[in-house]
Amino acid sequence: MDKKEILKEFSSDPNRYYKVKLFEEQGFTRKPCSKCGRFFWTLDAGREMCPDDADDTYSFIGEPPTSKRFDYTQAWKQVEEFFVKNNHASVNRYPVVCRWRDDLYFTIASIVDFQRVMGSNVVFEFPANPLVVPQTCLRFKDLENVGVTGRHFSSFCMIGQHSIPNSQGYWKDECIDLDFRLLTEQFGIRKEEVVFVEDVWAGGGSFGSSLEYFVRGLELGNAVFTEFQGELGKHTILDQKIIDMGAGLERFAWITKGTPTAYDCCFGPITSHLFEKIGIDSDSQMLRNYFTAIAKNLEIFDDLNVVRKHAVDFTNLTEDQVNRIIKPLEGMYLIADHLRTLIFAITDGALPSNVGGGYNLRMMLRRINATIDRMNLTLDIDELVDMHIDYLKETYPELDAKRQDVKIILKLESQRYMESKSRMGKMATKLKEKGRAPTVDELITLYESDGITPEYLKEINVISEIPSSFYAKLSDLHQSDKKNAAEQLPINDLSETQMLFYEDDPMEFDAKVLKVFGDSVVLDRTSFYARGGGQEPDQGCIAGFNVIDVSKHANIIVHKLEGGTPREGDIASCKVDATRRTNITKNHTSTHILNTSSRKVLGSWVWQHSAFKEDDHARLDITHHSSLTVEQIKKIEDAANDLVNENIPVTIQYFDRGTAEQKYGFRIYQGGVVPVKSVRIVSIEDRDIEACGGTHVKTTGEIELIKITKTKRIQDGVVRLEFVSGNSAFDYVKKQKAKAAKQKELESQKEEIEKQREERKQNAREKIPLLLEQISSSQSEETTTLEEIEIKEKRCFTASKQYDEFFHINFGKKLINKDLRAAYCGIFDSGPTVRVIVYCGSESNKNAGKIARELSSILSGSGGGDAKFAQGGGKDTSKKDEVTAKAKSMILG
Repeated sequence: MDKKEILKEFSSDPNRYYKVKLFEEQGFTRKPCSKCGRFFWTLDAGREMCPDDADDTYSFIGEPPTSKRFDYTQAWKQVEEFFVKNNHASVNRYPVVCRWRDDLYFTIASIVDFQRVMGSNVVFEFPANPLVVPQTCLRFKDLENVGVTGRHFSSFCMIGQHSIPNSQGYWKDECIDLDFRLLTEQFGIRKEEVVFVEDVWAGGGSFGSSLEYFVRGLELGNAVFTEFQGELGKHTILDQKIIDMGAGLERFAWITKGTPTAYDCCFGPITSHLFEKIGIDSDSQMLRNYFTAIAKNLEIFDDLNVVRKHAVDFTNLTEDQVNRIIKPLEGMYLIADHLRTLIFAITDGALPSNVGGGYNLRMMLRRINATIDRMNLTLDIDELVDMHIDYLKETYPELDAKRQDVKIILKLESQRYMESKSRMGKMATKLKEKGRAPTVDELITLYESDGITPEYLKEINVISEIPSSFYAKLSDLHQSDKKNAAEQLPINDLSETQMLFYEDDPMEFDAKVLKVFGDSVVLDRTSFYARGGGQEPDQGCIAGFNVIDVSKHANIIVHKLEGGTPREGDIASCKVDATRRTNITKNHTSTHILNTSSRKVLGSWVWQHSAFKEDDHARLDITHHSSLTVEQIKKIEDAANDLVNENIPVTIQYFDRGTAEQKYGFRIYQGGVVPVKSVRIVSIEDRDIEACGGTHVKTTGEIELIKITKTKRIQDGVVRLEFVSGNSAFDYVKKQKAKAAKQKELESQKEEIEKQREERKQNAREKIPLLLEQISSSQSEETTTLEEIEIKEKRCFTASKQYDEFFHINFGKKLINKDLRAAYCGIFDSGPTVRVIVYCGSESNKNAGKIARELSSILSGSGGGDAKFAQGGGKDTSKKDEVTAKAKSMILG
């Protein structure tokens, strides 16, 4: 939808779309900007330009227009006090991890809190009307601007002022009156300083007019009046009009303080702490001039590097001042901003990783680490985390409760960064050797494949500047896209299926056949549970035909049959496989139990990533930063079985979705988004409470036993637990015991074999010297036998089973060392092969290598060695007698 076209249409009829009572009562005048043509409303008769183009843009820096001074947390108190006094409910912020939307990873605006997707439509569900909320929002497309522009943040507080125009809420007149009074009465801004600019908003198929309000060129808020849907000219009025006013809390603090940047008044004590570290005066006239120039040039140039250059030239900064003051300041602001964002994200259950939304978090932490390295700072991250949380906890008390979890995750991720630096250095050296700077796409590949940040490459002079499009393109690559095309079936004219599995759930029932298409059947009612939420479908039979699959389409259940189908209109006899259902049900409740047990053992960052429940096995994928240790697995399993043994009731209740969210929080969305107004809440007392459509046991004791069979890290930030429960768990235990017993028996046999081997070795050690002595003293030229060794003129051969490899090698070696005329060959069994070992003294006229190779070939094997020592063998054991005879003739003959 073309916003310029909408704005042109709306601005042609200002009385309909923009004029409000306040403008008439206060005497606001509507004017077109003499430079850009946009229309604005002002009390200043001499103003000819809109706030973006006027000379007073950002003139509040160094000279705030307010009679009062408030920092970040104080500014929120003032806003909250004003709106509560004017009959608004103050609502706590929603998580920055957007669990209630499947198309967003993070909450990007306050209105997102109250948007719910129903089919293809977005509806608004407000917990109160009207309301105000201090919503922390995360946005990553402008990361290169953070720390540089003075006003860009990776996370910021959007003050959401929302209303539905009904008997409780209000519309344009009251909204603009409230916003004007907030500025003038609560913050003490002179009314002549306030300028309203006409604009429009469009998105998600709806649109409406908006009025942005500015003070000295700084946009403080934007009141959007969403009232239309469709295409311009063919549009209709929405059934549910809403006011979506979003204001930047950071900017409210900035306008009252007049500091060089918004960062200086929004991070609390951490700012002065970092200033001390780098030794810079944060409020000099030079900095005020520089950041004012940055702000003005941002409206003129798209390239941030050009913006910087113009600001440096305008302020007459030397290269030394840029390197000694500006760059350290930018780094300090970046550290403070990114760390605050990470605190909010990790508190709300997100983990840095190389996939999805976690990508942005890892990228920010690596930017922090790279900046600390570049500036050669010694910083205690734990101390900075404490400073942020101590400052914010009165407004956001939930941060305090997750303080230690945040530190654990940041420390682990920082260690991984440090471990990767050596590898990064080698790759960067290769890039330098290429003699050209990498393209933006190449930089993205380097970061995605090897974790090499552009900041690091700039630091070591591989690139001169970070491309302004880098972070925007990287962020676009990792936006969620989870929607799948719905399967089209001929069922649109059918009424909803009565779902008996949510009622008395009979395993045998009769039902009317409403529709037959292909091998699929739709009944008027069914107890067959359809595949959903990771739970596999029921099986059984309908009218004697096997049910092999069950699927849900909206509220219609489709059964896929094998072997035939009944006729439409028949009353069919139906039977669910009760044993299979019972096993799956136990596995489903076990999934909930393992999920909460994992969180208890590992940390608050654990969420269900996905799950699968079949009748004989199941798996649960959880968000966790590392592979699980044996000790952690045991603790999780023990905690799960403790819940089973407590025999806790499993209760199911239905709530309005908004009521469920307010009552239980967003932890209920473990299995993903719930696209229905009425939410089915499954509770295991207060241990685990989830929105879930699956089948569950009545009490945890019915599960009897849970056993984790395997765990593995399946992707960065996700660990899989494979498990069994109930009878499958007992079977698993039996098999494990049998396996352990067999292993023990094998180990016992191995020990016995080893014992016998050691005994033979000891016997050989004792026997070899005696044998050698007797052979040495023998003068017979005839073949004799000694201890099953055939001897003729110092040449020896044996194939006796009493001798092993240890004996053959030690006896043969010592024999030829004692007498250079001696030779020796031993034949013995070794597993599935027949082995040959040969030793020949240098004066024996025998060649060990030749003998070993010839004997091995008889055994269909191979041999090798030199004239003195060789060995070989083969697997053709049927030739053992033949090879024995040949060996005897070659050694003794």
